[in-house]
Amino acid sequence: MPRSGLVWQRRERLIDVLSCKEVTRLVSQGLDRELTFGERTALRVHFVICQGCRNVNRQLSFLRRAMQRLSAAEDEARR
Repeated sequence: MPRSGLVWQRRERLIDVLSCKEVTRLVSQGLDRELTFGERTALRVHFVICQGCRNVNRQLSFLRRAMQRLSAAEDEARR
């Protein structure tokens, strides 16, 4: 698992590599709000090097969709 730190310099901006803990927090927040361009970019960089975090992202997205479908089905059944 990668550690937080500066990876490379591009156009005089430093890009941070997020820790797995930071990625999990951002993935969770991304389900409730729109992430900034920088946050989305940092996540993509981390996902390239970390299979575990890619799996967490897929699992949380799956659970979110499943709960939305369940809620929609319950709403439809009440009508």
